[in-house]
Amino acid sequence: MHPDATTLERVIRVLVLALGVLILAEIAQAADDGYASTVRPLSPALQKTLTGTYWKPSCPVPLSDLRVLTVRHWDFAGKARTGQLIVHRRVADPLRTVFRRLYDAKFAIRYLQLDIYRRSERLPANGDVSGSFECRQSVPSPCVGGTASGRWSNHAYGLAIDLNPRENPYVGCGKVRDATRRSYLDRSRIRTGMVTPAVVRAFASIGWGWGGAGTGDTKDYMHFSTTGG
Repeated sequence: MHPDATTLERVIRVLVLALGVLILAEIAQAADDGYASTVRPLSPALQKTLTGTYWKPSCPVPLSDLRVLTVRHWDFAGKARTGQLIVHRRVADPLRTVFRRLYDAKFAIRYLQLDIYRRSERLPANGDVSGSFECRQSVPSPCVGGTASGRWSNHAYGLAIDLNPRENPYVGCGKVRDATRRSYLDRSRIRTGMVTPAVVRAFASIGWGWGGAGTGDTKDYMHFSTTGG
């Protein structure tokens, strides 16, 4: 017995509806697993946390000019995580694009959370934490000695980011302070969390430079900023 036209039409409608549901489910799944980012003002609670230790009225940027940038990123286990950092409002949107590029490149970030300002017990014992804003002066080169430069660091404006300091250490006169980071002076052997050309290009796309570029015995492999140094 053959189905009539009305029955066939009903079956087709059901199949089309079911296919549409499956497509929407796949889109939702892809969106949930993919990159996402937001920019928000600092909450009153976060402003209170920063004040006194990481920010003071004498700092070169008011708290009202800072933003919380929330991004999806990969961790060292290859899992997608949600991370947060504090940046200047005028670079927040461009940095959303940078972290999208890092996400697409599968660049791993060990720890990117705002509890770095709260001295949380969850912080990695090896100090491998990434972040941006900290109201402090520039660190003078250990090769020439001397005291603080009297010049504000780009971090004091929220215009610099440090990524994975263990895998991308600060090197002064060809040396690192922490012996556990010495093996990462060999930049030819890329390991998880190390800055790669793709990472450098991601920041260069918004005009930021890398502290690990150029020649010389002093480098800051973790550091990206509007000036690079």
